[in-house]
This record gives sequence, C-alpha cells and structure tokens, in this order.
Amino acid sequence: MITALDHLVMTVRDIQATISFYEQILGMRAEQFVPATGGAARTALFFGAQKINLHEAAAPFRPHAGQPCAGSQDLCFLSDRPVAYWQTHLAGHNVPIEEGPVTRSGAQAPICSIYIRDPDGNLIEIGCPPANQQSQS
Repeated sequence: MITALDHLVMTVRDIQATISFYEQILGMRAEQFVPATGGAARTALFFGAQKINLHEAAAPFRPHAGQPCAGSQDLCFLSDRPVAYWQTHLAGHNVPIEEGPVTRSGAQAPICSIYIRDPDGNLIEIGCPPANQQSQS
C-alpha cells in the first residue's frame, strides 16, 4: 500500500525566483542535493518532513512528466498558524490573497484556507486546521 508522499517535482521558469518566494513567503528552506545516481546538483525546497524538487522548465531533468510546464500546480500546504497570521504576513510582503478565508475539505479534517499565487502562477492554498484558528502569540 502507498503510505505517504515522499516528494513532488515542480517545474519552474526561474529557480532563484521560486526559492526567494518559498523561503521568504512560506518559510521553506532551499538546499542543493546530488541525485543518488550522480549527475548535476539539483535544488529542493524542504518543509516539515516533505520536499519539493525544482526542475527548470527550459531544461527539466529526465525522467520528467509528459508535458512539464511552469504554473500548472495546485498545491495545498498545512500551517500551524492561524489564517489571521497569514493575512498579515502576506500583506507585509505585498502578496495578494486571491480567495479566502474559506472552509475546505482537507485530507484529514476541514481546514480554513486562503489562496495565493507563486511567481509562476501556481495556485497555492494555505490551509489551517480549525484548532489553529484561535489567536496565537
């Protein structure tokens, strides 16, 4: 049986712009890694126990999706902070909220979500479990 998602691969136009956004706006950590099979170093974004490998649209690593293209992702990330925190944080970085807050069905339970776009136009949902909606310091 499948038990978890180890990583996903995101095709991007500009790796540095993607790194800046995901580090500064979403608090992820970018790291270089060398594939187990050798070859050129690659970049991944780490958060929690997950990672997103980045492939540049102009030169994606093989093997890759049938039609790799930037801006085709729709991703939902869970946060341990309330939506109010994200509204303030995003406003401070001039990142517009496209939709929300709205209640959505998460994988484990309902979540309160807001939607933004990354530099490639990927739809990014930030979901907060109801228990995290109370004001936190």
